[in-house]
Amino acid sequence: MVRTLNNMEELRNSSFGRPSPRHGLRLLFWFAKDHIVIENDQMVANCDPKEGGFGFHHFQNRRECKNNVCKRLLPFSEYPFYDVGNLYLPTSKSLPKYVREGNTHQIDDSNMDRLIISMRPDRIVDKVYVTKHEDLKSFDPVNTYCISRSLLMIIRQYTLRKFLEQAGYYTQNVIAPRESGDTRIDMDGGSRAPPRAPPSAPPRAAPGFWESYCTIL
Repeated sequence: MVRTLNNMEELRNSSFGRPSPRHGLRLLFWFAKDHIVIENDQMVANCDPKEGGFGFHHFQNRRECKNNVCKRLLPFSEYPFYDVGNLYLPTSKSLPKYVREGNTHQIDDSNMDRLIISMRPDRIVDKVYVTKHEDLKSFDPVNTYCISRSLLMIIRQYTLRKFLEQAGYYTQNVIAPRESGDTRIDMDGGSRAPPRAPPSAPPRAAPGFWESYCTIL
């Protein structure tokens, strides 16, 4: 079952489209802000995805089998699906620069995100989904979400920078060190293990090696 994201908090908690260099949040912003208009409480696309603009192409939603379990990425729809976001396609060059600029043209995370829509014949967008590749061929069903119309309308109110801030794109997760066993990062020497505490020793009359040894943390 595909989970629906209804607000910015749910989008942020999903971790979709981040961290950099992923482009999914920028792609979603473009779609909400520039590719659709809201008319009579309906999402209307500015162009027909069948024409292939912006890199849109038909998505077949085939049954895929993994560990003897076969299922489709998206729920059944009587309307055709189209996906966008593959920055390697020549037609994707018509996407705004802010969507494309993070693409490294390497095998990394900079081209893994996609947006998928189901379309009615009258250019009304029926459903909007976001997903990511889990490998070079298949999409990740665990990280596939339906974007509600209410969330799209919220996104339309933001500037790009404000939207990325609210979605957590600029936030770096800082992991607090555990009490023991952590690997610390030496900015000059790379990764090293923390120094061990000196072993206990019986009192001596004169200072010994461990009594005079100073550990710099």
